[in-house]
Amino acid sequence: MHPTPPHLAPSRYPKRASYDKETIHAILDEALVCTISFSVDNRPFAIPTGFVRHEDKIYIHGSVGSHFIREIEKGIPVCITITLLDAIVVAKSAFDHSVNYRSVILFATPEKIEDIELKTTAFRWLTEKFVPNSWDYLRPIRENEVRKTTVLAFSLDEASAKIRTGMPGEDDDKDLPVWSGIIPLETRRLAPVAEDISKDIPLPAHLQEQR
Repeated sequence: MHPTPPHLAPSRYPKRASYDKETIHAILDEALVCTISFSVDNRPFAIPTGFVRHEDKIYIHGSVGSHFIREIEKGIPVCITITLLDAIVVAKSAFDHSVNYRSVILFATPEKIEDIELKTTAFRWLTEKFVPNSWDYLRPIRENEVRKTTVLAFSLDEASAKIRTGMPGEDDDKDLPVWSGIIPLETRRLAPVAEDISKDIPLPAHLQEQR
């Protein structure tokens, strides 16, 4: 087993870290948005964007004219973070309040995808993640649309997860008559809402399945 690189090992609560691929993949597959951090001319940037995982890479896309995309496609190193919040942890003291979460951090250098077929496939992966089973229902993507868009891939070779679960971890205050526990949080899809020009079009089966 290879030693964990120092930049992947958390300095606080290292026991919460996981380097297991299945754990990392599960978090990435549930999350819809990541934040990509990088530095240009000694100025920090952190850009949120949609993403999709396929095998051991994640993919993002953006306009060929995007300043953010044009900078990182040069091959500069980035740090990518993803966080899912599961609960607010309410302790008997404000000092011990916390959150239950599942997170991933990864370090990578962007790989620009030039192949038109692979770019189109990456669009399908991303579309199907956000709206499952919708690709074949939609108007087919045009080649000029593919060419107007940049697709970047990032390896998961340097990735780690960090997870907190459970109730407050306080011991000193356990006998105080103050309520403690968790407030669960949930992100879920609600019923689709049609725009005016689509109100007379039946809701397609793939959207009915997501209700």
